[in-house]
Amino acid sequence: MHTIDAKGRVSLPAEFRMELQRRSDRAPFLANMPDFLALYPHEDWIAYEQKLFAADPLLPEAQDLQRFMLSGAVECAADGQGRISIPPPLREHAGLQKDVVIAGVGTHIQIWDRARFEQEIARTQANYREIAATVSRSTN
Repeated sequence: MHTIDAKGRVSLPAEFRMELQRRSDRAPFLANMPDFLALYPHEDWIAYEQKLFAADPLLPEAQDLQRFMLSGAVECAADGQGRISIPPPLREHAGLQKDVVIAGVGTHIQIWDRARFEQEIARTQANYREIAATVSRSTN
C-alpha cells in the first residue's frame, strides 16, 4: 500500500522506477483512464498517442476518446526521492484520496484509489469465467 502526501506526491516502488528508467531516458507520462491513472514510459505513450490519432478524426467517438485520454496527460518525472507529483485534476478524476495501489500492468503502471481497486478486483473475481472466455475469444 502507498499513500499520497499533502502535496499530491506518491513514491513509486524502486523496481517500477528502475523499469521506467531502463525503458526511456525521458520523463514518463501520466494519463487519465476511466477509473485510474496510467503511467507510461515516454516512448510507449507516444506510440499510444499515435494509435489514438490513427482513428478517423471525423468520428465523434474518436474525438471523445482523444480528448479524454490526451487532455489530462502530463509528463511526470520522479524527484530525487522516487516520488511523482500527481496534479489535482488527475487525483480528482481517479478519486485518489490517501491510500493508493500501484500496480504494474504490462506496458504501464496503474495508480488506483485503494477502495476502487479492491472493488474492481472483487468484480473481476466474481466474473472471472466470463471475462476469461471473452478474452480468449478475442485473442483467437
